[in-house]
Amino acid sequence: MALDIGGTKLAAAVVDGEGTVVDRARVATPAGDGNAVLQAAARLLAGFGDAPVRALGVGAPGVIDPESGRVVSATGVLPGWAGTPVREALTDLTGLPVTVVNDVRAMAYGEAHAGAGAGHHRVLHISVGTGVGGALTTGGRLEHGAHGTAGEVAHLLVPERGPVPCGCGRRDHLEAVASGPAIAATGDAPHAGSLLGRALAGLLAVLDPDAVVVGGGVAQIGAPFLDAVTAAFRADALPPLRGTPIVPAGLGTDAPLVGAALLATALAGQGSG
Repeated sequence: MALDIGGTKLAAAVVDGEGTVVDRARVATPAGDGNAVLQAAARLLAGFGDAPVRALGVGAPGVIDPESGRVVSATGVLPGWAGTPVREALTDLTGLPVTVVNDVRAMAYGEAHAGAGAGHHRVLHISVGTGVGGALTTGGRLEHGAHGTAGEVAHLLVPERGPVPCGCGRRDHLEAVASGPAIAATGDAPHAGSLLGRALAGLLAVLDPDAVVVGGGVAQIGAPFLDAVTAAFRADALPPLRGTPIVPAGLGTDAPLVGAALLATALAGQGSG
């Protein structure tokens, strides 16, 4: 079973072992603190009744401690979210073994195992929606880094001020120019895509992945955005990197749910609860 926690909605799903969503439900994210959000999430999950479930995987916003499942830090997307003990609270509320990761890392795990990243060894996953997020997988495993931010791209500096602030408050970060709200403010998806592509050109010189997978709600725009990403990347990347595939996510907006469920099931099988 999976839960995707967002600033505007809570989505839940029953996912089989192959990564197929077999049942789903969603509700608006309630006003209030982290406890109110988790209480609403537990009620949503209870609606699946007696569905056979081994574990619960949760994709949540913010920097998540992978060991404790606690929110280490968060932007203002969810008021009072920082410090929320997501894993502990949902274990108590549902009685299930719970795994909690950042929502973009959940997306990345899903794409690495059942989506566009499958078959590639080292993949940079980018999610463009309300914000801009990133994650790395190697051999299908998530790379968290020393502080839980490996693959994060939102705060890369860009050469112009965005029409909206980044989640951290600055306007000279990638999220301020390439997120969904930024595109809504300018009406210029190709320009946002070009700025993301230029950022990727520098980032890939450091990370050198086999492929880049681009997902999230903005990626659903399709060619006007993704073609601009690719063209700008090819123009600015070092010659050996220009052929790196940049591909759309294969699981669409289900990726965080699929990834969270598959990760939770895998860890439960290893006895990681």
